[in-house]
Amino acid sequence: MSAQLRGVAAWLILCSTSLAAAAASPYTAEAMWGLARLGSPTLSPDGKLAVVPVTRYDLATNKGNTDLWMIPAAGGAARQLTSDPANDTSPVFSPDGATIAFLSKRGTDEETQIYTIAVNGGEAKRLTNIPVGVGAIKWFPDGRHLAFVANVWPELTKWEDQGKRMKERADAKTSAKTWERAPIAYWDHFLDDREPHLFSIALDGGEPVAITRGSGYWLSKQEYSASSYDISPDGTEVAFVADRDRTGIDSNDDIIVIPSCGCKPARNLNADSIADESGPVYSPDGKYLAYAQKRTPRFYADTQRLMLLDRASGTTRGLTEQWDRSAAGLVWARDSQSIYGVIDDAATSRIYRFTLAGGPPRAVTGAHSFSGLEFGGRTAIALRQSFSEPATLVRLDLATGAATQLSTFNDAALANLAMGKVESVTYKGARGDDIQMWVIYPPGFDPAKKYPVYMLLHGGPHNGIQDAVTYRWNAHVFANWGYIVTWHNFHGSSGFGQAFADSINPDRISMPYEDTIKAAAWLAAQPFVDADRMVAGGGSYGGFLAATLLGRPHPFKALIAHAAVYDNFTQIGADYGASKERFFNFWEKPEEFARYSPHTSAGHFVTPTLVIHGQLDQRVPVNQGIELFNTLQTRGVPSKLVYFPDENHWVLKPGNSLFWYQTVHDWLAKYAPVTAATR
Repeated sequence: MSAQLRGVAAWLILCSTSLAAAAASPYTAEAMWGLARLGSPTLSPDGKLAVVPVTRYDLATNKGNTDLWMIPAAGGAARQLTSDPANDTSPVFSPDGATIAFLSKRGTDEETQIYTIAVNGGEAKRLTNIPVGVGAIKWFPDGRHLAFVANVWPELTKWEDQGKRMKERADAKTSAKTWERAPIAYWDHFLDDREPHLFSIALDGGEPVAITRGSGYWLSKQEYSASSYDISPDGTEVAFVADRDRTGIDSNDDIIVIPSCGCKPARNLNADSIADESGPVYSPDGKYLAYAQKRTPRFYADTQRLMLLDRASGTTRGLTEQWDRSAAGLVWARDSQSIYGVIDDAATSRIYRFTLAGGPPRAVTGAHSFSGLEFGGRTAIALRQSFSEPATLVRLDLATGAATQLSTFNDAALANLAMGKVESVTYKGARGDDIQMWVIYPPGFDPAKKYPVYMLLHGGPHNGIQDAVTYRWNAHVFANWGYIVTWHNFHGSSGFGQAFADSINPDRISMPYEDTIKAAAWLAAQPFVDADRMVAGGGSYGGFLAATLLGRPHPFKALIAHAAVYDNFTQIGADYGASKERFFNFWEKPEEFARYSPHTSAGHFVTPTLVIHGQLDQRVPVNQGIELFNTLQTRGVPSKLVYFPDENHWVLKPGNSLFWYQTVHDWLAKYAPVTAATR
């Protein structure tokens, strides 16, 4: 083809792309809230039926509702299984495939309870009436019992006494809370003196049996889920994750095993371990127990090795000792000879296969991100997503990695939404290392024009940004405003190896800052970027990075700092996660600690900054945002504070989210406007 013909072909493709974008509806925040959100699926034991929670939001009522939908794994129309006004979540198939258990708070329920419903439909039946509520349900292999977690006062053995104490505290004339041990809060709520314990209950009802209460161990007070424990295939033993620390400031999660009757002592499998273990899963033949293990104490971004316990011999070996990724989302193959995992790998969540015989892990999937892997019969299902595809139920071919779409909840809406191209690029960052960056282009992008840039700064800092939809910072919504949107995985990001994650410890800022400046330089060098119209913003660690940029040289016309750490000294004392990751204490090296704190550079603040914070944020308490805003005001820097009295570390309510997006839009438009030439 001649150069002239190639030019004509390229022009025709560009025109058709631009026309398609012009015909589609804008990908607005309102349109985003109109998309269905799928939760983790469950698959029938014969592999024929999948059930998935589907949440839809009503902007008029400012609420969401979750129902269960059944979808044939071979393909076919979805059927709504539940339709109660209450949220129905966490479905699990019974071993015989005839019944689905799920969690809900219906009618007069004051707390969440277990409900069951027949696969062929009908009315759901409540199984439990636990005054403190239940969570994290699993079936026992006999199909006649269910396990659950309840947050209880361990000294009260009668459920009516549990309910009585709850009422007494609710009716108390004082609002005072007291603690004698940290931590006192988690994300958006205060912790009390209850302990999360495992119980079992018969399918035909009756009194629940305590499994872990009285054992001296309990599940994490901060966070637990169904992946925090597993039941052996013969139903006689339970393995669960418990924190052996009793000080509250030196956390160390271990795998504990206990008879499921709760009638014999518990045993710690990792009494000699110095770091966390997680995610226990028994092999289908009962011979093995697999779990993930870290080696660095109190460091959440340490590599998780896949460990295998031979239950007969009591010996343990690592299957991924030489592998530079973390094992997570573990699911056994039916033959008990291999394990599959959902792995954070180079800005993508991929499914890998690990064999007991050894050898390097094998990537099953490539593009897109996957989660919620489930097996049944010879069938595997999962949720697939990308920046441009919300979570979608798919059937997986584990030999080839091919995915067949099963759910269509968002197909019609997505077909009518304008979305630009998503591209992964690499540039040289700090130390000359390769840095991966996502670039999301506006719909109808024309490389002959110049566009403003909105650079997103991800949180963590050890949480790499993957090829997946995020509803709190939706790149396509920003791109539809007319911006080139970027998200770079700076030094410290997960998914790129342990050395890359460790490279920012304890100096959490120097290399991410340099990576950000070099990302801006890479963008400025592109012919389609207007270097005089660049803005940066982020939340959590991304807000901290934005606050850091405030006090250092940078090319951005404005900044956005959401849930930002402003003063490291006050944050380290307030943060519940401080005990999880303490490289040194500020009283040991105060001058070095101060170097990493944005507030020490306040004398250089000149950039207009939008500050956003929620009152319920216990991860980065609200004083951080208020202090940053007041400092900006004192400095005479154009600034704006958005305060949400009913939001936590994130903005989760539809109405608040729409206000958030509009406020961010207006801030960008004020300091880096989209001109008529690029609309």
